Amino acid sequence: MPSTWKDLKPFLRWFILSAVLFFLAKTLRDHWQEVSAIQMQPAGYGWLAIALLITLLAHLCTGWAWSWILQSLDQPVRGAWAVRAYLKTNIAKYLPGNVWHFYGRISAATKIGVSPEAALLSVVLEPLLMVAAALLIALLSLQQPGMTQIGTTQIGAAQIGAIQVLPTILLVAVLVSLHPRFLNPILARSLKLKGSATKSQTEQILRLKHYPWRSLLGEVGFLLLRSLGFCLTFRAIAPVGFEQIPLMAGSFVVAWLLGFVTPGLPGGVGVFEAVAIALLSRGFPAADLLSGVAIYRLLNTLAEGLGAGLAQGSDR
Repeated sequence: MPSTWKDLKPFLRWFILSAVLFFLAKTLRDHWQEVSAIQMQPAGYGWLAIALLITLLAHLCTGWAWSWILQSLDQPVRGAWAVRAYLKTNIAKYLPGNVWHFYGRISAATKIGVSPEAALLSVVLEPLLMVAAALLIALLSLQQPGMTQIGTTQIGAAQIGAIQVLPTILLVAVLVSLHPRFLNPILARSLKLKGSATKSQTEQILRLKHYPWRSLLGEVGFLLLRSLGFCLTFRAIAPVGFEQIPLMAGSFVVAWLLGFVTPGLPGGVGVFEAVAIALLSRGFPAADLLSGVAIYRLLNTLAEGLGAGLAQGSDR
């Protein structure tokens, strides 16, 4: 069975990517004239500049949250160092394999004296905290009136309750798995089975000191800032009412989460755009959606590149 799954995994990845690209291409073809007719006003570039700065701030926020993860593992790292290391390595997620940014962070952490076990665990806990933060925001966003309309479908309170069940179960499971009383015995047992440490050494090398609330709140801040940048990107193209912001922010987080957990697609390329368009298609013109998600993808990549450049420059 494992070998069969290993053989099928590349085909599944390409199938998902092909289906997503087909959806995007068809939507773009159907609304190409509307998209090409959009002309951004001079004030729109100002909104994009603000969105770029806020998106860059979001990546600074998650870099700081990584430092809190390491500190909760009893690794005395400075927040400023963690932010620089995070920004320099984050751009590597677009390389084939979608793991090189994790490798870069582990390498950077071990070079300053962080134990390899703690460095590895930190890059495992980080995506779990991101998923927990996204699930929390998504569940809260479902309480907003605008989220009762998904795509072209009107859903009722009973259906919303059903939709909330799985995310709630997943959120509780992730939050419980991050508790020291649950996680520390697993860490101790795994290192003991590995034979790399005695019991006393294990507790000293790898142990979660306290629940990573600060890191979780940091990831919530990361996603809220990202969603704000997404809303401001749309504001650069067309007017966005204040009452539409909760819908846009909630849809962004759901789209980001599905892109984040889809295997083999660096940065959720394609999946994020497809889900965002599907969720927002009822409330916004298709041309604005296509332009907005495309510009935001470019803007986010630019923010990541700018962050990496600034971090690299600050080390010189």
